[in-house]
Amino acid sequence: MQRIRLRYTKRGRLRFTSHRDFQRAFERALRRAEVPMAYSAGFTPHPKVSYANAAPTGTGSEAEYLEIALTEARDPELLRALLDESLPAGLDVVEAVEARTSGLADRLTASEWELRLDGVEPAEAERAVAAFKAAEAVEVQRMTKNDVRTFDARPAVVQLETQGEPADRPTDQPCAILRLVVRHVTPAVRPDDVLSGLRAVADLAPPVPVAVTRLAQGLLDEETGTVTDPLAPDREAATALISAGSAAAAKAPA
Repeated sequence: MQRIRLRYTKRGRLRFTSHRDFQRAFERALRRAEVPMAYSAGFTPHPKVSYANAAPTGTGSEAEYLEIALTEARDPELLRALLDESLPAGLDVVEAVEARTSGLADRLTASEWELRLDGVEPAEAERAVAAFKAAEAVEVQRMTKNDVRTFDARPAVVQLETQGEPADRPTDQPCAILRLVVRHVTPAVRPDDVLSGLRAVADLAPPVPVAVTRLAQGLLDEETGTVTDPLAPDREAATALISAGSAAAAKAPA
């Protein structure tokens, strides 16, 4: 059984696609592309697809991951192209590697986000960020299925900084960009929780909804605060395997 790991995006209007809607669209794409999927056992078999830490509905993403199991080997790049062609524009399969290591989900320990605050002066955003980072605790509330839950969002935030104004501002209205790196903890701290925290500690309230995009997802480098590529170990293992095969062929007698 071959396992393929995919990175896909949620762009433009497709950022409003729920995870359940994406699952349905992806399973249709598997059928259109005639992928030889492995199926679960039982009375209602399902294709073996493992989804990992999907972004909340309404947020864009350049770094969503899943893994599929196949009954027949396929070239990862060819498979990627077929699936990408079978999905609507905005849900783009941008990378595929054969799984040669274990624990993809275990390597998704942090995310890097971009928050675009239209109508907010960069200086105002910078003051709010400073207040958030200086706080020992930032309590926020979130509605759950049963009641309102209160939790501290501050410990999960590894980095929070302003990036100034974007180069693509369509009008003369101010716009601040925030870069956020957050650990994946329980309960999960999402970008909207950090925005609630900025409102709580500094009364920062953007006049229009904030555009949120996940830029990266993977292992957190504690020294630099950066998020590393979770597919890199699979690429490195594939390269090592090719190198070992080439070396063995070179040593074989003519």
